[in-house]
Amino acid sequence: MLRRTFVAIATTTALSSVAFAAGHSKDIVDTAVEAGTFTTLVAAVEAAGLVDTLKSEGPFTVFAPTDEAFAALPAGTVEGLLADPEALAAILTYHVVAGKVMSTDLSDGMTATTVNGADITIGTTDGVTVNGANVVTADIEASNGVIHVIDAVILPPM
Repeated sequence: MLRRTFVAIATTTALSSVAFAAGHSKDIVDTAVEAGTFTTLVAAVEAAGLVDTLKSEGPFTVFAPTDEAFAALPAGTVEGLLADPEALAAILTYHVVAGKVMSTDLSDGMTATTVNGADITIGTTDGVTVNGANVVTADIEASNGVIHVIDAVILPPM
């Protein structure tokens, strides 16, 4: 637990320094592209037709699954979603909350309504989680919001 917290703080500090140095001149999409660990997410955002939305003024809070999170899905899931832009958009918008929500704004058990319309639940008792997915890096600021990196793809209720 302590090691995970230290790694998360160190990573956040390193990534925040880059963001502050850049003056938050990049939007959420460009920030994700530049990070290099969100290639699947960026491809999915493009396939779902959400690039213009996530480049707009916002602000948005994005709980961004890493490439490893997408790779952990059952075989064929990502390919199937890429072929179904409507289902893909429903899942991706479940990772987005309107407004800029920083980690200091989070509390245990709080819920937030996503752009999808369904709620997510935040946990803070053993690290920060979103519907059970761990926040591995928080507060990556962009010109139109903030990104919190998560280690799993969260799925909206059916």
